[in-house]
Amino acid sequence: MSWNARRRVVSVAIAMVALLAFSGVAFAYWTAGGSGTGTATAATGTTPVAVIQTSALTAMYPGDTAQTLSGNFNNPNSGPVYVSTVVASIASVSKASGAVAGTCDATDFTLANATGTVNAEIPAGTAKGSWSGPTIKFNDKGTGQDQCKGATVNLSYTAS
Repeated sequence: MSWNARRRVVSVAIAMVALLAFSGVAFAYWTAGGSGTGTATAATGTTPVAVIQTSALTAMYPGDTAQTLSGNFNNPNSGPVYVSTVVASIASVSKASGAVAGTCDATDFTLANATGTVNAEIPAGTAKGSWSGPTIKFNDKGTGQDQCKGATVNLSYTAS
């Protein structure tokens, strides 16, 4: 075999080895697989928000008009909390000291629209967001209600 022929055979052999080496790398790159794992943890819950009444009501009397209850929230959490509604209820009625004998209780007052719609995220912090809707008035029973003069209506609020 001549020198040129040998050189050509060697060149072709080197080219084929190089081609096979690169195609093996490319094949390995495109067909490589893998797997892995990871975790994430969701919060276990939130501290309930405090419902704060900010509306200042005037003294109520039989036959007066309803007054709207409204307020905001104190959210002690590090992030926002979604509140759908605020529900107001009469927790108790405290008679004034020195009031005349007789019963003064929740039946002497009318709480209407007790569920106020919020449907909002309440940011973390004090005095955030707002709510309103429930109304309260003195229930005129058509009889003397002197036992309720100076009484305090204690309201309770629940956010959900």
